[in-house]
Amino acid sequence: MKTRVLGLQILSRQLFCISQLQLSFSGEKFNLVRVLQLNFSSSSILRNKLPQIKWGSKKLKVAKIAKLRNIAMTDPAIEAQLTPLRQAVKEQGDLVRQLKADGAADIDLQRAVAELKHRKKALEDKELALSPKDDFDRMKLEDLLKQKFFYDQSFAIYGGINGLYDFGPMGCAMKSNLLQAWRKHFVLEEQMLEVDTAMLTPEPVLKASGHVDRFQDYMVKDLKNGECFRADHLIEATLEKLLEDKKTSDEKKEEIRALLPLIDGMSKDDMAETLKKYNMKSPITGNDLTEPIDFNLMFATSIGPTGQIKGFLRPETAQGIFVNFKRLLEFNQGKLPFAAAQIGNSFRNEISPRAGLIRVREFTMAEIEHFCDPSMKDHAKFANVADTDMLLYSACNQMDGKPPELVKIGEAVKSKLVANETLGYFMARIQMFMVKMGVDPKRLRFRQHLSNEMAHYACDCWDAECKTSYGWVECVGCADRSCYDLNQHTKATGKGPLGKIFRQNAKPITEHLSNLSAEDVNILEQSLNDNGSADVVVNGQTFSITKDMVQIKRFQKTVHVEEFVPSVIEPSFVLPLSSNPDFVSLVQDLSSALTRVDISHKVDTSSGSIGRRYARTDQIAIPYGITVDFDSLKEPQTATLRERESMKQIRAPISELPGIVKDLSDGRRTWENVLASYPIFEQQESTK
Repeated sequence: MKTRVLGLQILSRQLFCISQLQLSFSGEKFNLVRVLQLNFSSSSILRNKLPQIKWGSKKLKVAKIAKLRNIAMTDPAIEAQLTPLRQAVKEQGDLVRQLKADGAADIDLQRAVAELKHRKKALEDKELALSPKDDFDRMKLEDLLKQKFFYDQSFAIYGGINGLYDFGPMGCAMKSNLLQAWRKHFVLEEQMLEVDTAMLTPEPVLKASGHVDRFQDYMVKDLKNGECFRADHLIEATLEKLLEDKKTSDEKKEEIRALLPLIDGMSKDDMAETLKKYNMKSPITGNDLTEPIDFNLMFATSIGPTGQIKGFLRPETAQGIFVNFKRLLEFNQGKLPFAAAQIGNSFRNEISPRAGLIRVREFTMAEIEHFCDPSMKDHAKFANVADTDMLLYSACNQMDGKPPELVKIGEAVKSKLVANETLGYFMARIQMFMVKMGVDPKRLRFRQHLSNEMAHYACDCWDAECKTSYGWVECVGCADRSCYDLNQHTKATGKGPLGKIFRQNAKPITEHLSNLSAEDVNILEQSLNDNGSADVVVNGQTFSITKDMVQIKRFQKTVHVEEFVPSVIEPSFVLPLSSNPDFVSLVQDLSSALTRVDISHKVDTSSGSIGRRYARTDQIAIPYGITVDFDSLKEPQTATLRERESMKQIRAPISELPGIVKDLSDGRRTWENVLASYPIFEQQESTK
């Protein structure tokens, strides 16, 4: 079955980072995924938890800073300083476009793009330097958070471990409140399916997803004390220090300026040569360093007493969702679209975490993977957000040295600046959540990835970035991607329609079909259509493939990513008796009302008798069912509420049902009390 994953992942990477509240989102795909981080500056939740702080709290001072900022943005003198930098970016952007149009060699294009990124950074650094400074002391806030035990370094009495943090009572309360708000905004309103998968992951799973081979950085070690450093960071810091050194010759400085933009694309050999050429030492001890070493960022471990089953602590929760796709699809009665969610800890063995809570080794991650037909990019709720104003920093504006522009997301999708409605919908929803949590809209922008930044399976990707005391920081990533992960797991395991029939031969057959040329695919399709089957020869054996085993479709695949946090409250089902369009608005209003009181629920639009649907929900222990029937269309509008154990039903006003279910779920009311307060339902009056 060809499906598309729409994943919006949100991971909480060790909560509030000094001046920012930090979350993250992550994802990959059957369509998808990418890791996202969400930093909330001056969060409303943080303001409610912290004692009154004097700095930056006076209204006149805040107003003055805002006024200065607005003046600065329109100051001709400041713009005059930025104009040459903008022009330099545009010149390099035009060169990159021309090289692409001419089909230039990859190495030439990579160098041009690296220089473009370097010039963009110079422009952004100048913009930040010229903008008014906030009346904010990050160190004071960090000290206060530790003093009040919002968080502290783990195992501090033993000297602590970099990248590991513990949360105290206030930090736990704040994190819980944030996750609950997050869950309500994303999970409840979109009615996700929650899973909780193992953190220990066998190597074959992460081999298939690409993490074993590609999830790595290069590091160097101090030869005497063994301290480790990220090679690219060390090279960049050393070269920048040489640029500032008055003893460095002008010729050497020109050489360094040409080298700096190339660091991101350096191979291991390139890094080794650069380290040797500039005689780089440990920045702490001055000792000699090793050559760059491959370092996988996953924590390796063994599963079982023999140590023969190799595994890792999961670097993300997404793979646990992907490998359970088939079961989730079955749970959803085989229907697309649907979304799956998971919250749990993930682990990344960062080489040298030195940025507080922004980069840590163990963190909470919450992810959503939305699976849908790859040919369906529209979103049913897009009209609800189409008029949302968003500050979009497009790839074109970045290459032309222009600032971000305020655009309605509906117009951005219409003009194809944003790839499709689903991507645009989640971008708008992310912005709404961030603003709700206290992010200043004027400090929030969505930056589009340049083509060289996107994964090979992505067609559009935007990062939500917040302007913080660290500068512009990536906080959320939304990508429209292809179905990479599910395809990878299918190839690796052979689990699918072919697996049921051919078992151990399913994997080679799948690989053979995947590698067919366009001409061979056409021949296979013709045989399937004419005869209902086709023979394929794999490793000298002939296998008969039937139409129910494989489908041939031609389309462009897409995927999106978003994250959020799930938790469990007593669930209920809403069962319309008919697919009559008159029910749609009524059911939507009832669903929204249930969401507002934090009731986890699902609208059952499946076919089948009401008795069969009741039996299905009873089987999975759903305690309550609300049924909307033709009598519900009459005034006053009413619906039935059924309790699983007694199978008895009452009829009550629709406006009162969310409150009744909430009271029952929270234990404030018993079913016997409800039965005594409302008329027993026996049969429907209307038959139309």
